[in-house]
Amino acid sequence: MTKRPALALAAGAALFLLAAPAAPATAAPQRTTDVQETVTVDPTGHIAEDGAVTLSGTYRCVGGDGAAFVSSNVRKSSTTSDGGTTTMIQGIGGTAAVCDGETHRWENSSVPSMEVAPGKVTVEATVTELSFHGILPLPRFHAMERHEVTLSKA
Repeated sequence: MTKRPALALAAGAALFLLAAPAAPATAAPQRTTDVQETVTVDPTGHIAEDGAVTLSGTYRCVGGDGAAFVSSNVRKSSTTSDGGTTTMIQGIGGTAAVCDGETHRWENSSVPSMEVAPGKVTVEATVTELSFHGILPLPRFHAMERHEVTLSKA
């Protein structure tokens, strides 16, 4: 076999191996019907003197074999001059999650780029896992909750 066909065969084999889904080192725990995946948001959050917003709650997830985390955001709606509504969404931190079927606490804190004042806001929390499919990390959503929260000065 000459060098050119051998190189083409080697390159094709390498691409095939890279595109194939990687087998996990250990088998992921099986999902059980008695464990419900959840995320909750505490009814109150806090705004520190420096403007940092802190949100918290609980989560429960199972079957994670990739990196998992709890993310949260604040949604703030306002009325525009023409009578329409605009919604601004601001992420508030992220916390590493352990998907072992147990209930855990989460707390996220960050200084948002938009002004967030004390009062009622809508908060969304999501438990997401990044699972590799071949060489691509794809999100797998375990649980999501949207809840009204009262923010107060800390």
